[in-house]
Amino acid sequence: MRRRASIAAGVALAGLAGVAVLALRRRVGPVRLQRGAAALRLAARGGARYASSAPRLFAAAGDQRQQLRQDLALETAQDVAQTLGAMKGVLMKIGQMASYVDDGLSPSVRRTLSRLQDSVPPMSAELAAGVVEAELGMAPERAFAQWDPEPIAAASIGQVHRAITHDGQAVAVKVQYPGIAEAIAADLDNVALLRRMLRITAPAQDVDALLAELRERVLEELDYRREAANQALVASYYDGHPTISVPKVIGALSTRRVVTSELAVGARFAELAQWSQDERDLAAETIYRFVFRSLYDVHAFNGDPHPGNYLFHGGGRVTFLDFGLVKHFSQDELHPLMQMARNLCVRNDPEEFRRSMEIAGFLRPGAPISTEDVVEHLAVFYATIREPGPLTIRPDYSSAVVRRFFDVRSPVAEYVSIPRSYVVLQRINLGLFAVLGELSATADWRSIAEEIWPFVQGPPSTPIGEAEAAWAAARHRGHAAQRP
Repeated sequence: MRRRASIAAGVALAGLAGVAVLALRRRVGPVRLQRGAAALRLAARGGARYASSAPRLFAAAGDQRQQLRQDLALETAQDVAQTLGAMKGVLMKIGQMASYVDDGLSPSVRRTLSRLQDSVPPMSAELAAGVVEAELGMAPERAFAQWDPEPIAAASIGQVHRAITHDGQAVAVKVQYPGIAEAIAADLDNVALLRRMLRITAPAQDVDALLAELRERVLEELDYRREAANQALVASYYDGHPTISVPKVIGALSTRRVVTSELAVGARFAELAQWSQDERDLAAETIYRFVFRSLYDVHAFNGDPHPGNYLFHGGGRVTFLDFGLVKHFSQDELHPLMQMARNLCVRNDPEEFRRSMEIAGFLRPGAPISTEDVVEHLAVFYATIREPGPLTIRPDYSSAVVRRFFDVRSPVAEYVSIPRSYVVLQRINLGLFAVLGELSATADWRSIAEEIWPFVQGPPSTPIGEAEAAWAAARHRGHAAQRP
């Protein structure tokens, strides 16, 4: 664990430094120059911190050395959280992912970085009011019957304020940071180092296609009209669901940089972690159902499955927030994914699994590797659903998924690639299972998957599944009654 933590810290510092140096060496705009310089200063402070501590680490031994390492990592994490929280944008999103994916980090370091999920420095009340006035044509005190100038949450692209509409409805108003579009564009332009690293570590990947897909998805987040449409779509589908809730959007008070929706309250992820294991298991089941039912039924995937986007209410009830990074899939794009799961998990046919991977574009056709190696390399991604029965997802499993995702030593690695359509979908592997691992969640994931898979449509396997089946039947009857 100490070795992984050191590697993680070194990679993070090297990455930030490399991006910043590239930004400073090239002719860049002022925003990009400023953000590159800030990243360089962060990396320099981290390097100086580790260098100045080296003599003490060398002289110490045993528990004392371990304590010094932990103190150093915590101090670095505090600096990272403060700096990236203030910078926001794409760099803050990197910090968010680190807070719940890397098991090489100690609990105290992870807790520090977790501040990036829902508690970062907000913009001033005056700036927020200026954005609202520019978007809605009037000051927030006039646009709403009541307006709270103090934000209730601040994230990577915008912050959220409480308000009361003129018809008395409590709402959450998400206001985009002024200048964040320029900041994100600057971050996305600093990809030269990333492109080089990807070409070295994953030579079979179409790196430019991957970066283009990520750029497109991230830039979509800047248009809150798209986010409002995504949220309205998902809220409509899950209306009346027994455990899944999505706040409804107030269209008349939503624009390109402001989105207004029903106010939702509930416990945050850190609070859930203190609840009983039964409650954590129920919440995890609902999160799992939401992700995969959205994929197979709504044909949409929320590509930002981090703990800051959930509110918990007990009994498995979860409210899902933030629909800026949503990928929509066509039936043609979903079909290969279903074939892969069907061939490996249901039919247990390795050769057909390999063939479906080749058709989907995940595996180079005719690659000079055995089918056994292909299955061994990729089986970790299906480990929770290959066999029925209770299974606990622990942090070491989610870490194994991450390690396999970036494993360049496997004989299969150079023949495996991620088609552009599925880049965002890989956040399931890196995000969802990290969340479930944090909860040490136990369930019969295979039976739940069979309920959701369109090619199985199995019977309910849990009380939540029974309630969901009743909701789905009522929803179907309602739609049938509306048809002419």
